[in-house]
Amino acid sequence: MAGTNNPRRAALSLSFLRGTGHSTLNRDRCHRGVYQPTTTPIVEEQSARLLPTPGEQGPNVEKPGVDHIIGNEDEEAEIYGYRRSKLKTGITWFFIVVSAGFLRLVFHWVPVWMLKATHSQCSLEHATKVLIVEYFKKYKRNFVKNISEINAHNIRYEKEYSVLHSATNQIEERHGDIQQMEDLNLPTTLIVPTATGSMIETDSIQVFRCRKTLYIWDKELKSFYRLRGLDVGHTAEDLHKYRGLSWIEQARRRIIYGENNIRVPITPINQLLFLEALNPFYIFQLFSVCLWYTDEYVWYATVIVVTSVVSLISEVFQMHRNQVVLSNTIQTADTVQVLRPGDQVDIIPSEHLVPGDVIVIPPQGCMMQCDAVLLQGNCIVNESMLTGESVPVTKTAIVDRSDVIYKEKEHSRHTLFCGTQIIQTRFYGGERVTAVVVCTGFSTSKGSLVCSIMYPPPVDFKFQQDSYKFVGVLAGIASIGFIYTVITKVMRDLSASSIALDSLDLITIVIPPALPMAMTVGILYALQRLKKQKIFCISPRSINISGVLNCICFDKTGTLTEDGLDMRGVVPMSETASKVELSPMTSAKMLPQDHLLFAMATCHSITVINFEKVGDPLDLKMFESTGWSLDEPGLDDTNKYDMMMPSVVRPSAPDVVISNENVETEPPLELGILRQFPFSSSLQRMSVITRQLGASNFELYCKGSPEMIASLSRPETVPTDFSEQLLQYTIQGYRVLALAWRPLKLSYLKAQRINRDEVESNLQFLGLLVMENRLKKETTPVITQLHKAHIKTIMVTGDNMLTALSVGRECGLVSPNQQVITIKATVPNQSCSASLTFHANKTNTPSSSVVTQQVDSMVQVDLHEKTNDSYCFAIEGKSWRVVHQYFPEVLQKLVVRGAIFARMSPEQKQQLVLELQSLGYFVGMCGDGANDCGALKAAHAGISLSEAEASVASPFTSAQPNISCVPKLIKEGRCALVTSFGIFKYMAAYSLTQFVSIMILYSIDSNLTDIQFLWIDLFLITVFAIFFGRTKSYNGPLASYSPPTALLSFTPIMSILLHIFIVISFQTYCFYYVQYQPWFVPYNSTLGEEEDIYGCYENFAVFSVSQFQYIILALVFSRGPPFRQNVYTNFLLTGSFIIMSICCVLFTVAPPQFIIDSFEMVLPPDDDADAYFFRWEIILLSVMYSVLAIFTEYVIIDYIFYRKCRPKLHNISKSKKKYLALERDMQLDKEWPPLTPHEAEINGISDKKEVILDASKLHTAVMKSEVNGSAPGAVTTITQFHSSL
Repeated sequence: MAGTNNPRRAALSLSFLRGTGHSTLNRDRCHRGVYQPTTTPIVEEQSARLLPTPGEQGPNVEKPGVDHIIGNEDEEAEIYGYRRSKLKTGITWFFIVVSAGFLRLVFHWVPVWMLKATHSQCSLEHATKVLIVEYFKKYKRNFVKNISEINAHNIRYEKEYSVLHSATNQIEERHGDIQQMEDLNLPTTLIVPTATGSMIETDSIQVFRCRKTLYIWDKELKSFYRLRGLDVGHTAEDLHKYRGLSWIEQARRRIIYGENNIRVPITPINQLLFLEALNPFYIFQLFSVCLWYTDEYVWYATVIVVTSVVSLISEVFQMHRNQVVLSNTIQTADTVQVLRPGDQVDIIPSEHLVPGDVIVIPPQGCMMQCDAVLLQGNCIVNESMLTGESVPVTKTAIVDRSDVIYKEKEHSRHTLFCGTQIIQTRFYGGERVTAVVVCTGFSTSKGSLVCSIMYPPPVDFKFQQDSYKFVGVLAGIASIGFIYTVITKVMRDLSASSIALDSLDLITIVIPPALPMAMTVGILYALQRLKKQKIFCISPRSINISGVLNCICFDKTGTLTEDGLDMRGVVPMSETASKVELSPMTSAKMLPQDHLLFAMATCHSITVINFEKVGDPLDLKMFESTGWSLDEPGLDDTNKYDMMMPSVVRPSAPDVVISNENVETEPPLELGILRQFPFSSSLQRMSVITRQLGASNFELYCKGSPEMIASLSRPETVPTDFSEQLLQYTIQGYRVLALAWRPLKLSYLKAQRINRDEVESNLQFLGLLVMENRLKKETTPVITQLHKAHIKTIMVTGDNMLTALSVGRECGLVSPNQQVITIKATVPNQSCSASLTFHANKTNTPSSSVVTQQVDSMVQVDLHEKTNDSYCFAIEGKSWRVVHQYFPEVLQKLVVRGAIFARMSPEQKQQLVLELQSLGYFVGMCGDGANDCGALKAAHAGISLSEAEASVASPFTSAQPNISCVPKLIKEGRCALVTSFGIFKYMAAYSLTQFVSIMILYSIDSNLTDIQFLWIDLFLITVFAIFFGRTKSYNGPLASYSPPTALLSFTPIMSILLHIFIVISFQTYCFYYVQYQPWFVPYNSTLGEEEDIYGCYENFAVFSVSQFQYIILALVFSRGPPFRQNVYTNFLLTGSFIIMSICCVLFTVAPPQFIIDSFEMVLPPDDDADAYFFRWEIILLSVMYSVLAIFTEYVIIDYIFYRKCRPKLHNISKSKKKYLALERDMQLDKEWPPLTPHEAEINGISDKKEVILDASKLHTAVMKSEVNGSAPGAVTTITQFHSSL
């Protein structure tokens, strides 16, 4: 890494010295007075245990007397202080020694137990360790961390510019290069950022690091707060005040902030191997293998040892390789130019950057190594690594204003994010393009993304929790069998060694060691199949949960519709003496050379890179329709503008110049773009400041949503038919933008510094831009398929409401007969409280006039017939914000019946996903752009359609840019889930079946022989477990119901219990039936104890019937349609069934002599016809068992219990799926939504224009025109009610 080990860099080096200062903390096994980052924190922190939180207590419920970490917006974190107790430590280590280290192993698995066993809880002020409890939904994670101290007196400086490193005695020997801070007259204190963003000086601080984040103790507030950069508590004016840090100021900040690198720790293979070998799974396998070797069960024990060692080594190498790949992908270093006081420029390694440094962005671009805010100039940036958006974006300098608080999300257009590629920079007159560093290391946006990969949140999926609980149930059964065996064998006076081996062997039988390995088989096969379908997954644990998705949210542009837009036309203005109206739509090339054409030619974010125009597809289509050309001239071409112009637009075929005299008097038509205010989704607009060649003043051109542009325009310039024309185009599904302009009389310097709010007002309306956004051909069939499967579909977009509604109807997301109720909300003010208005849009309203009856406010009327059974809601982001804040009870109903969410910001998209999850939906999100990243990460299964590297923000990435990946993923998820359920039930049933066999034979002190165990465990069970997951997902339509998600629910438990009951019945019958045969000879139990000879007639009967039971159980649990293909399509599994069945029949009826000898079989006599027929009776019983088992699983369990009885017995009111109760209540409540008349008097279509003539309220004009309009979709009833605040 640049600058790490080069001793010749002329700069500063800092070191912490051990023991030179005084530590106020009594720490055990840690350096006193030293803060030292952990070398392998990922290994330590991955040991944190995931536990379900009791009850439904969410993160927002604060417990009294509990401390919380300040500054954690992403998650709620409780923190508890602990101090070592000598008494508890001594007692704990005594029991660790007594238990031969096993207790210490348990503490390794659960570090919190070790903390509580050796430490006592105390106040944070006196703590030496902390317990951090992070809540995520209804789960929590625990982290145990040491508190360290950084002391200013322990820091020495070197004159070489190196990195921070731990002090050693060797440093003291380098007397020539090191001097004490006092000798250099340097500050003797630390400079520490506070929770509010200000800087203070102090002698020492106490810190701890968790999940790559440093937390600092606040002595005044008596709490820990998260270390932040300049992204908190700083105004734009504060950022502009930074002129560069001196080397000593930078060094002092680096003591606290540390190195500016995002380093993924690479654990050595030997350490990984040791840590992985301590996994409870491998420890249990070690116990089992030792027991088997003691019991001389050598063959299977050896097989398990070999497979476990191979599995362990391959797993460790895979983990190590993943760490190396991630580290190589993430870790980058470079040299950067930083400003120093006096306008000097130093070149330093990027690792040494700290918040407050002012960096110089080179003109040719670079890779950003930190998060920084632009102070001067513009940058063209490729942010695909973070957002997946492949279109370069323009970043502009933040305005120097004291009333603007910098916030990363709101000012992303001024922020250069770490990991993004600066393509080129631009500024005027050759000035430097500078930016102030606000975040470094893991505090950056890239660092946060890496942290989310290294420490992913727990998957909220009941199957994984239930699997652990079910293993606990099996352990309980094993304990019962263990106690029963010990008691019965003691009563029969057997030897202690025999009792111990037989009893412990039961534990390894009931809890199969191969269970965890078998359960991953289905997911691994699903990963391979998804990869073949060009769907890539970085979170395999999300595959199972994708099988139960019952709600899918779709972005619109680029997801449901094509990325590119086709130019439909331009709607200019026509002004007469009496009124201003919109003209018919025309082509852009037919426009006169006036402001509307100039706006289309200049109001965009297009730039030229490698001689090609790049930018937003909408901007490109708009600009290409003008026929103009875009140039980015050099210095020689710009003297005619008296300033450096970033870009110039001109007609492609200018008028022929007749004479040189004409050039001087009439300069050519050229427009220089002086400044750009980038598009903001929250502002719904963008604008540019331009100047025409030869003109004396500037012009501002603005482009954005029609409602926003109309509200910013002077009322007299807005066409009287604006709302009608807008409704006409948007209801047909066109994307409509509006254009406006205004002249600006200001100086060049003022134009560079003025805020956009000051110029984006008093505009003159120019016209509408109509663009066509076509549906992708895969969209409608996929939506139809999801609806048939009863999967809720939602459109969540940043586009116009009516456009979204039109697209929703066209693709079938809103059915033709479904009524759409648009919700409008207003914020409270001094005169009234927050209010909601419901606009009921009929689907097929004729163009004739609509008359609405005015009713008394107390009278409730229905919207129309069957409204409550078929209506859905549509809402815009502005109203969503009000409903989310003031109407929580309405919000839940809105979410359940919501279909269209328009004008939604990225944060609101994420809020919607979280609300759906809180109601019990399993939510999938499918999107392609930067606006979807938050929702993709919040959803249970996020599917990114972007091929960029940034798709790591979502678990799944589809290389095919359409939504056909959604049903494919659901099918594979259902297949993997059913496979996991089946293999788990099979492994549980297999272990219980073998447990039954052993318990029956134990009653006569017999057992299965070693080779019989080997045949069952290795050839029957292992082969089936490996091939079980190879059955492919169902290739038919999606089923209308999902597979079960909970192992500990009625259906799976009943399935296992019924099958085990049948198994017990048949084995018990065979055990006693053989004893009634005339040729039967009882087993001599002394042979088993003295000579380990277990062969007998009872053994033959129980073993013979049980081997068929293992095969039938595998067949029964290997379910086919509607979630997987038929089992016969899995050729390997089907072949295994056939081969194993033939072998079992052969072993039962006529086994070869070597089988008899190796299996130690005692067969019924060959010369006795009755005895020989008994063998065929075993086959007949096995056939009867097969029929009964298949009938039980497919008829009793699946059809009767799961598909018929379960829905009827399901108590909706107590269900965790809260949306079911809400849906039921809305269907029963015919009086909701409550309908009362609107405040405005509505008499009919003749009064239509009165409502919308006031142009000062044009931002609400579209909705009001719908109220009285006669166009399709006109509103027939309006309801308004107020919240009681």
